Amino acid sequence: LIKRFGSSKIDQELLDRWKRITSKEPHHLLRRGIFFSHRDVHNILTYVEQKKPFYLYTGRGPSSDSMHVGHLVPFIFTKWIQDLFDVPLVIQLTDDEKFLWKDLTVEQANKMAISNAKDIIACGFDIKKTFIFSDFNYIGQCPEFYKNIVRIQKCVTFNQVKGIFGFGDSDVIGKISFPAIQAAPALSTSFPQIFGTKKIPCLIPCAIDQDPYFRMTRDVAPRLGYSKPALLHSTFIPALQGANTKMSGSDENTAIFLTDSPKQIKTKVNKYAFSGGQASIEEHRKLGGDCRVDISYQYLRFFLEDDERLKEIEKEYSSGNLLTGELKKILIETLQPIIAEHQVRKSAVTDEMVAEFMKPRPLEFSCTPASS
Repeated sequence: LIKRFGSSKIDQELLDRWKRITSKEPHHLLRRGIFFSHRDVHNILTYVEQKKPFYLYTGRGPSSDSMHVGHLVPFIFTKWIQDLFDVPLVIQLTDDEKFLWKDLTVEQANKMAISNAKDIIACGFDIKKTFIFSDFNYIGQCPEFYKNIVRIQKCVTFNQVKGIFGFGDSDVIGKISFPAIQAAPALSTSFPQIFGTKKIPCLIPCAIDQDPYFRMTRDVAPRLGYSKPALLHSTFIPALQGANTKMSGSDENTAIFLTDSPKQIKTKVNKYAFSGGQASIEEHRKLGGDCRVDISYQYLRFFLEDDERLKEIEKEYSSGNLLTGELKKILIETLQPIIAEHQVRKSAVTDEMVAEFMKPRPLEFSCTPASS
């Protein structure tokens, strides 16, 4: 991707600059290359140095009532950035996209968005600095958002979206115009209640499969008088079945869901998590395990924050001292409290809280790095 689309690798120079400006260690998801590629993040760090404002934009396509741990990754990271820089955040729930792409009614897609909002709120976002919106609801609440959508639609030809997204003659017209709806939150004037008419730059943490939408946005933004949005791309967390598979919200055996009990987590990891170990204990002790393909180790890269502990696990497993069953046990004991704590926080999220997060309103923020 980095070669093909001209994004930049998150290299040591960027991490060093990040640390210098914020006086904080970069997040483990950055240090370990899970967020591995970027566009124009140096510009955002320059705004921070100059004490100029920026805002965060991320989103979620609600596809099932329950989110899995893979969906958690961009939100954990986005919350860390929000806390670090004290910046406003807008979170788009693309219930309209899901209605167009899946066999759902408008009401079902909208209901899923509201349910997903509870999981997102449970990540600990600050209500004073965070606006969550469903496309179905917000387009009716905010004429400026719709005006920006149409401005973007006027800048992009059918040929261009066909080239970017592979649309064909049998695709419904809603799909063809949808990319403009995902692009519009990258223009600050889509949120007049937060930014007024000010044109404020935007940073978008997202999974790598969202890059086509934002390459299109970056082409259009300067033509409308805005800075190109900056991007931070994350890799996918693989499915339990192996390193080149993708977790699916619709196949419960490929993923650890945020609704899973400690027992379900244990069963899924033990039964389905692909092992990089050898066929027998003797062989494993002699040859060691392969961390590159072992799913339990790969998941620990995402969820175990302690760098030294991770390094030790890698060394022990690669040398054959640590067996697959023991590695799976470490993963189970890492995931169970993360998910149990998430469930406790989610159970405290009321419908009133969701309504408050989703109400268009001014936000409070300073846009300067939190003092260490």
